Amino acid sequence: MTEQRPIESWLTDMDGVLMHEGVPVPGADTFIGKLRDSGKPFLVLTNNSIYTARDLHVRLSRIGLEVPVENIWTSALATAKFLDNQHPGGTAYVIGEAGLTTAMHEAGYVLTDSDPDFVILGETRTYSFEALTKAIRLINNGARFIATNPDNTGPSPEGALPATGSVAALITKATGKEPYFVGKPNPLMMRSALNTLGAHSETSAMIGDRMDTDVLAGLEAGMETFLVLTGLTRKEDVHHYPYRPTRIVDSIADLVELI
Repeated sequence: MTEQRPIESWLTDMDGVLMHEGVPVPGADTFIGKLRDSGKPFLVLTNNSIYTARDLHVRLSRIGLEVPVENIWTSALATAKFLDNQHPGGTAYVIGEAGLTTAMHEAGYVLTDSDPDFVILGETRTYSFEALTKAIRLINNGARFIATNPDNTGPSPEGALPATGSVAALITKATGKEPYFVGKPNPLMMRSALNTLGAHSETSAMIGDRMDTDVLAGLEAGMETFLVLTGLTRKEDVHHYPYRPTRIVDSIADLVELI
């Protein structure tokens, strides 16, 4: 058996790991505090593209989780970085909120509905028929289709909300074109996060609450993976998947000792 290397850098999902429906998970503040004190590189990840890193920093601070702006990595940032590498200085028609539009502007993209290189679909709470119709026509006219993440639903106190993946399916049905999803479980998001940290996958770990996104993305990126049971996936669900996390723990509090 290959000897397990010490974990030198950490990636952790946000919703379901550090917080649940706006309430911090017990032990999350201790985990983040110990990470910061250790000086080890870390990032808090989210597939939600609505908010900027600065927005999320403030939201986390309000519930007692002090995560610096530079330690937050979103699917919007990963999408902007991917497109900047693939097609620098391009143009895009964007459906999304400030997290996505800000990231695209900072990557040097021009946002336009006039013959764009790409149509980019992100998370928003105000999907409009007019915007979706425009996206469909632009894709039919040759714009390439990118989506920030494949999540079909998102959480809310009232229940599930339609998310990027389900809206992307609508556009695909109308155009016959599948999007390229940048966010988890695409290991591209994990590798871009590791590159941002200057870290290596062999000495990094991913903490998540979902087998189908967090654990799968970490596994495919070559990282150790930890499944916490404070979010979506239950312990009895794990055997339904053809892969396993490195370790299953009750919550992030059980991982403090590993830092």
